Amino acid sequence: MTDQLLTLNAGSSSIKVALFDAGAADGALPVAHWSGQADGLGGGLDARLRVRDAEGRTLHDAKLDEGEARTHQGALAALLDWHARQRGGGRIAGVGHRIVHGGMDFVAPVRIDDAVLDGLAALEPLAPLHQPHNLAGVRAAMAAFQGVPQVACFDTAFHAVQPALNRRFALPRSLHDAGVRRYGFHGLSYESIVHQLAREAPELAEGRVIVAHLGNGASMCGMAQGRSIATTMSFSPLDGLTMGTRCGRLDAAVVFYLQRSLGMSLDQVEKLLFRESGLLGMSGVSSDMRALEASAEPAAAEAVAHFVEQVVQHMGLLAAALRGLDAIVFTGGIGENAAGLRARVLEACAWLGVEPDAAANAAGRPKISTAASRIGAWVLRTDEEAVIARHTARVLDAQLG
Repeated sequence: MTDQLLTLNAGSSSIKVALFDAGAADGALPVAHWSGQADGLGGGLDARLRVRDAEGRTLHDAKLDEGEARTHQGALAALLDWHARQRGGGRIAGVGHRIVHGGMDFVAPVRIDDAVLDGLAALEPLAPLHQPHNLAGVRAAMAAFQGVPQVACFDTAFHAVQPALNRRFALPRSLHDAGVRRYGFHGLSYESIVHQLAREAPELAEGRVIVAHLGNGASMCGMAQGRSIATTMSFSPLDGLTMGTRCGRLDAAVVFYLQRSLGMSLDQVEKLLFRESGLLGMSGVSSDMRALEASAEPAAAEAVAHFVEQVVQHMGLLAAALRGLDAIVFTGGIGENAAGLRARVLEACAWLGVEPDAAANAAGRPKISTAASRIGAWVLRTDEEAVIARHTARVLDAQLG
């Protein structure tokens, strides 16, 4: 019976799990046997567990009972119980985890022990929306699979190779050396796109590419030869583009004003910037791009226009960092599905030399630029789970070797 790997991505109210064969360390990115997602954890009214196969067909869809089942550990137990009832299941040889922040020290996937777990917990203030929930998923998996190796894979690691100048703030060197620097995020997604470009457009894989990971959390990355050169998020996942509930780029003096002149506490400011701003704060309607595009409220239209404009402006910044551009790739929940928004971005980026193919874009084809376009435009579906599985297999293979 084939050994298998689980990948686990735990968010604040959800947990994503996928199952792969263990022998996936080299070659093309592996394909999951199935992927499962539990939403509405922590008290959601419609907490559900859904499982789909590699073709997207639903294998399981059930409501999670109130109580323990709606915790990360309970949802993982329900998913594993479903898996145990299926035929042909192999031994779980390892579990790979998405960890948002690796800080200065974790720049490559690593097997998790108590010291690593403590080090990752110390980084929670840098990613308060993500890191605590990522680690809750680790603890749930450690309880479910006692003695099974757990591997941490970091969203920040992909950007650790950036030029030193692009990782600095203009702050005293002592602060940079203490860790106040640009880290960048969504690295597992960007790594997935690098692999896919090598297959779909090998002539571009070694070129200068801007990848726009657009979703509730949104960032962009300028890459050359498959390596990160510059990215829009920096010290935390708060910086850069307008996001679902996060403000994105902000003059730091606004924080001083909110506290000194408006009397807001530090906790209130943090809640405002992380949870009450972005598309939700601007529109007063929703943080969901689909709801905003369907809304007749002028504020909703303004929020969408602001999001588009920020993507366009950062496109120019990243093209400058790359000293030129060969291709643009859209990914993430919005990037992959919002054809109208993609069209608006590409129209505003015509000066870069991109000529969109309207029919291909509407159809959601991988290539959405014309044959005559000097800059290629693509839509690729990110697969962070496959990247996590690859890294987990390599860590386990290295230890066996």
